[in-house]
Amino acid sequence: MDDLQRMLDEAAIQRVLVRYCRGVDRGDEELIASVYWPDATDDHGVYHGSGPGFAPYVVKALRAHALATTHLIANVSIELSGATAHVESYTLARHKVRRAEGLGLETFAGRYIDRFEKRSGEWRIQHRQVVHDWSKLEPIAAEYPHEAFESGQRSRDDASYRR
Repeated sequence: MDDLQRMLDEAAIQRVLVRYCRGVDRGDEELIASVYWPDATDDHGVYHGSGPGFAPYVVKALRAHALATTHLIANVSIELSGATAHVESYTLARHKVRRAEGLGLETFAGRYIDRFEKRSGEWRIQHRQVVHDWSKLEPIAAEYPHEAFESGQRSRDDASYRR
């Protein structure tokens, strides 16, 4: 594989990873499902099933559980082998939640262990295994004054969908 094709494939895989995070944080089932092949599988710990089926599951779960979420991807390692890529991505997920004692912040640090496949020139996830490395629950004692900012939306009403 030449260097240019390797860079194009790696960039395409990175775009899929970012698209997943955006979909989860915006509550966009269509965007989340688009990162998986129709026959893909996902093991998210609390969810074991089809990749595309994870989309409605996670959107419903986070709408019921979290006031806001942020999912980040870092330290992406990609091993390409023809039309298959083995990808490890560090992830940090932060969920703002309401608890009986007040607002709280859940932090999940882990890794996505993905097998990507390239079909008809497109990379998508064929299997995802989520690995838990550490997590933390903490109260939110105070928040940054955010009244001057437009609030993020967990829907297609979010500013990022306006063109």
